[in-house]
Amino acid sequence: MYTIGQVSEMYDLPVSTLRYYDKEGLFPNIQRSSGIRKFSDKEIEALRVIECLKKSGLEIKDIKKFMEWSEMGSETYPQRKELFAKQKEAVESEINKLEKVLSMLKYKCWYYDQAIKDGTEYQIFAMLPDKLPKKIQEYYNHSHEAE
Repeated sequence: MYTIGQVSEMYDLPVSTLRYYDKEGLFPNIQRSSGIRKFSDKEIEALRVIECLKKSGLEIKDIKKFMEWSEMGSETYPQRKELFAKQKEAVESEINKLEKVLSMLKYKCWYYDQAIKDGTEYQIFAMLPDKLPKKIQEYYNHSHEAE
């Protein structure tokens, strides 16, 4: 069993956040001893899932719905699976967007390294759009793909 302070430190979350989660019903079976919350391994695992869903863009009200489904048992497996599949797609989409951004950043870092080295951009312009070094060309192409 862990105290709220220990869990706060373990997950780098404010105590107020953990209290809020509890108030919202995200730890429905949390034990209390003299009014002090005691986090078991079950609440720790719930917290991992809560933080995952939060980071995937899900709102607290929807996370609460998931937690309610979890308490209902196996009859809600399809709803829970659908929720995770939807969030997985959202995260994959965001990763794809960020990979495109990262490609542009890598291309531009190379671009300015070359411009600094050459003292001009003219040699780079001569390589555009399809005569860049292989890896840089991949970054350029990826960063310039249509949405």
